[in-house]
Amino acid sequence: MLYWLYEIFSINILQYITVRAGIGFFLAFISTVFILPRFISWAKRRKANQPIYELAPKTHKKKSNTPTMGGLFFLFTALFGIILCARLDNGYIITAIICLLGFGVIGIKDDMAKILGNSNEEGLSPRVKITLQCIMGLVVAASLFSFTTISTELFLPFYKFPVMNLGLFNLIFWTLVMVASSNAVNLTDGLDGLATVPSIFSMLSLGVFMYLSGNAVLSAYLLLPKITGVGEMVIVATSLIGALMGFLWYNCYPAEIFMGDTGSLSVGAIIGYMAIVSKNELLLILIGFVFVLETVSVILQVGSFKTRKKRIFLMAPIHHHFEIKGWAENKIIIRFWIVALLSNLIALTSIKIR
Repeated sequence: MLYWLYEIFSINILQYITVRAGIGFFLAFISTVFILPRFISWAKRRKANQPIYELAPKTHKKKSNTPTMGGLFFLFTALFGIILCARLDNGYIITAIICLLGFGVIGIKDDMAKILGNSNEEGLSPRVKITLQCIMGLVVAASLFSFTTISTELFLPFYKFPVMNLGLFNLIFWTLVMVASSNAVNLTDGLDGLATVPSIFSMLSLGVFMYLSGNAVLSAYLLLPKITGVGEMVIVATSLIGALMGFLWYNCYPAEIFMGDTGSLSVGAIIGYMAIVSKNELLLILIGFVFVLETVSVILQVGSFKTRKKRIFLMAPIHHHFEIKGWAENKIIIRFWIVALLSNLIALTSIKIR
């Protein structure tokens, strides 16, 4: 909408992506910081609290009175920043909004079932959740083909040429990327702020890639794939970063509110989506290394128990393993943040090392 002010009234500064991205960040941040305390107070009165998984470490019992579904509000404030600041005639923006809303609705349904049933067991079954995510992933992938001219080529990290053209197979591949990313963030969201900061780092890194690939001069100089129109996605990244930073104000240890599946499923999906549109699907393994680590720990634990009847970790995901070993919660969180920062710094070196 702000871009229309540039076109109608010739407010020149509003034509720049960086300016509108900055405005989107502050709009989302300020509105999140303003809205969340009011929701927290309301949720505590209504007892809209996060049910604690019965097998979780005993230290989690004290979190039973903490409100959940904070993701609903930072999604709302992020969308506020996106709609106000981004060009709504851009196919990448339209598809990003579809992605956020679609995966957010799945999360809302899951969170509401848990709250009303006062149990984690009352949420969507894993099979239903995965099915809905796959359907939504296919919708988003199909929207990319319909609304954009996105390349179907696959790029390897640190290599400047495409390795193959996946064509329509991308419908399946992109769906897999979004669903995997969505569930990886969901698994990581088990400690106060643990998923929030790595998500911010991931969006920041992907925002850099999207800005460079959307710029004809910079993409040619850095040998990055030139993707017309994808630079506008920087506004999605900064608006979400602003909303997540506002959320972190209340979600940092000890948390006053949790994001719930509403937040984690949609944030994970949009991270996967950003990796797709910036042609960094494989580099996402490094960008989202903490999420990958958490997911792999669950896969290894389940696989080992089913085949050998033995556990590799004291408990999975791996952050629970360290909890049971006696690490303080805030120490686990900060150390995982450090790992996320380092992995993203390494990923950013691929801009120049190609």
